[in-house]
Amino acid sequence: MDEAPVMIPGDPTKTSTALLEKTTAAIQGFGPINKIHEHLCAFHFYADDMTRQVEAHHFCSHQNEEFRQCLIYDRPDKNGRLIGVEYMKPFWHSHEYEVKSGVLFMPSVPGPIQRQDMDKICKTYGKTIHFWQVDRGDELPLGLPQVMMALTRDGQLHDHLAKDVERRYNMSYAAERDNREYMKGPVHGIHPLANAAGKGLKTVLREVDCCDVGCGHGSGAARVFV
Repeated sequence: MDEAPVMIPGDPTKTSTALLEKTTAAIQGFGPINKIHEHLCAFHFYADDMTRQVEAHHFCSHQNEEFRQCLIYDRPDKNGRLIGVEYMKPFWHSHEYEVKSGVLFMPSVPGPIQRQDMDKICKTYGKTIHFWQVDRGDELPLGLPQVMMALTRDGQLHDHLAKDVERRYNMSYAAERDNREYMKGPVHGIHPLANAAGKGLKTVLREVDCCDVGCGHGSGAARVFV
């Protein structure tokens, strides 16, 4: 069941726009979106502030056996806001704890089925950027993109967030943890530089000279910025 829509500044969608959307949807193809094959629910925290934690719904597609790309929404219904992206690949933040603790799961998918894929995800890492800071109430995606991290040990996740998700999805992290005890992380262990090596990461913006033609990136007509 869809939750009530979040109020986003702007005029309501017009009937003419809705009709245009139906027309283009019937004509055009949506290859990248159609490749999405799974929904993962987890939590992310800001790389420079672990106290700011957000529920993150990943809608993922496989590019190959070792690389996935996911669109991240703040909720899984049609009113969800696109708040970030994640690439699942070697290095960056590890997924071993998320998987083995049960915190990363596939809503509505029977345990034996989702564990087949979780066993693979357990060995991967994620590179995650959020654009919309919904946890602080932003009505629009304001400010700089934020590097996000994943949970790596017990005691990090806020209890109220965990209990709320367990209630809404009628599941138990503890039970799932027991069912995933056999799973293994990366073959050679978690890389020592993964998870920012235990340090905080903060996104900053700085002004630099704009590289023009002739600065080492090939030749061609000069670009003029006005």
